[in-house]
Amino acid sequence: MEVAYPFRLDANGRTAVAGYDDHIRQMIEQILFTSAGERVNRPTFGCGLMEMIFGEQSPLTEAYTRMIVYTALNQWLAQRIELQDVTVVADDAQLIVTVSYVVLQTGNRHRAEFRR
Repeated sequence: MEVAYPFRLDANGRTAVAGYDDHIRQMIEQILFTSAGERVNRPTFGCGLMEMIFGEQSPLTEAYTRMIVYTALNQWLAQRIELQDVTVVADDAQLIVTVSYVVLQTGNRHRAEFRR
């Protein structure tokens, strides 16, 4: 069991925990929504997805965002997941990022959608 993200207390007042596969999904979420420089001891952690929300919406921007997400996930989670696919769709002032991956430890396939 791993500490759940975001950090919170469970019904018993203890630190909430998550199963391994859920923890991996939570780590993906942290990478996507953390801006470079936001973490003091890990200045390159994250991909800065939040800065891309209000940018110009075009196929080029979507491709660039996909590359940034793919690179960040491979950099930080290559030992834990096999990245299958990343899609990015800009919809008004919202980005929809879909990540398909296999958790290496369990062999479970997942597809997670993140919106901001």
